[in-house]
Amino acid sequence: MEENMKFATVEDTVEYRLFLIPDKPGDPEEHREVLQKCIERIMTQFAPMLGPYIWQNQPFNLKYKPGKGDVPAHIFGMTKFGDNIEDEWFIVYIVKQITKEFPELVARIEDNDGEFLLIEAADFLPKWLDPDNSANRVFFHQGELCIIPAPKKSGTVSWLPTTPPTISQALSIISTHPEKILASESVRAAVNRRIRGYPEKIKASLHRAHCFLPAGIAAVLKRCPRLVAAGVQAFYLRDPIDLRACRIFKTFLPETRIMTSVTFTKCLYAQLVQQRFVPDRRSGYKLPPPCHPQYRAHELGMKLAHGFEILCSKCSPHFSDSKSLVITSPLWAGFLESLKKNDYFKGLMEGSVQYQERLEMAKNYFQLSVNRPESSHAMSPGEEILTLLQTIPFDIEELKKEEAYLPPEDDERWLDLSPDQLDQLLQEAAGKKEPEPISKGQEENYDLTQVSESMKAFISKVSTHKGAELPREPSEAPITFDADSFLNYFDKILGSKSHESDSDDLDEEDSECLDSDDDVDLETQEAGEEASVKGTLDDLKSYMAQMDRELAHTSIAKSFTTQKQMVYVQTLSLLSLVQRTAKTILS
Repeated sequence: MEENMKFATVEDTVEYRLFLIPDKPGDPEEHREVLQKCIERIMTQFAPMLGPYIWQNQPFNLKYKPGKGDVPAHIFGMTKFGDNIEDEWFIVYIVKQITKEFPELVARIEDNDGEFLLIEAADFLPKWLDPDNSANRVFFHQGELCIIPAPKKSGTVSWLPTTPPTISQALSIISTHPEKILASESVRAAVNRRIRGYPEKIKASLHRAHCFLPAGIAAVLKRCPRLVAAGVQAFYLRDPIDLRACRIFKTFLPETRIMTSVTFTKCLYAQLVQQRFVPDRRSGYKLPPPCHPQYRAHELGMKLAHGFEILCSKCSPHFSDSKSLVITSPLWAGFLESLKKNDYFKGLMEGSVQYQERLEMAKNYFQLSVNRPESSHAMSPGEEILTLLQTIPFDIEELKKEEAYLPPEDDERWLDLSPDQLDQLLQEAAGKKEPEPISKGQEENYDLTQVSESMKAFISKVSTHKGAELPREPSEAPITFDADSFLNYFDKILGSKSHESDSDDLDEEDSECLDSDDDVDLETQEAGEEASVKGTLDDLKSYMAQMDRELAHTSIAKSFTTQKQMVYVQTLSLLSLVQRTAKTILS
């Protein structure tokens, strides 16, 4: 089913594909080389933005994918974003910018929900567009969202296929008619609204907090800040088997703890903070009382230490030496040279501390996003942590001295969402404008004194067996109840012959169709129904008489001004009986 590709099938996963246009048939190897150079240029140009980004699960990555069937060779990427939906929308922004910077590329992006860009703009889509005919119609081209239209009638537009286009047809249409496939302004605005604020939004999505951590974890995170995500996820998704490794710590001993500053994404921080957890007494991780000023730092450090210990416990003591962080790929030299040309190092002196930090960040970025190995050969987070512990020299005493110069923590009030903030978020998600303020004239007509007096009158009102009644003005007409009319209505339903009205509807042909046996059966049925109705009315009169005798010995009649209102009470009590009887007769 290559013509209408079904993309991501894994939960919380987004897939993206970049195609060359015009896609002219040629030498496959030459096509491969062109796409590989595109990958190198893209990853180099966007390295300053992608390198320091902390991903929830998997990073943005690109690789060459050969053609298959009707789908030509292209650049492919897949990212599992997990619980952080912002990772997905950041990728949408990146893909959109790639097509803007590289006009020869056209992009497709989908997740396990399908065309999630159309879902975001659902309120503004054309009526003809639905999930059944949207395959291979939505693309990014030159930084704009495009939707290939469908012809209103077959054959009216020669360049539009009547069925959903194949990838090759779609690329041809985009190449020859780019101005006719641009999505409407409202649809583009809906998508742009969702990715508005990038790349500045990246910094706003981070949260810096102090953590009382083992020195080894502090050194690892200083060299590779992105590993905080793996640690948080290991703790957040822990199970009883994982916690066995945390009864007695072997890698990150509690005696080596120091105070340090850790940068999380807001999603990761919320996951870590909201988890309630009591460490095993044998672990050595004891927490101060909750009133302690550094209780939060101790708690965060304890949780993060458990996550890192779980990751390392899943590694073999002697994992393969072939899995190494050392850059051995022939692409690395060219990638590093491209970074220098794009001023990635910002003029830093080669060999300086800041230069080395950016170089290590570039190596990690290259390993994960540019030269990503197959899963069977990829290094697990635990193996990466153990490798860094063996290669990074760190001094606990020096790290303790740095405690006095830690940057301040970020305010965490964003964790508490007020009702007004929730309303604002819902309005932004729905694309609605803020509610219009109440005019001055409306405020003047709104008498708070009248509201207060009405509330007092309602509270002072004595309720009856019928419940509380809202106070009303003397000019308002009271609610009346005509008991005779009410009973006559039920008498008409129960006392009349239901078949009489139906018999008028029969024409002569219908009456002739009834033979003698039918006439006999009908007469027998009528006689039975009359006896049933008569018996029911006798039962009703008997019940009402019995109720009159019971109520005669009470004072409830004094609360009514007329006898008809007394009948009203009786009638309400018999409503359920009438309903059941009516259903029996009319069925």
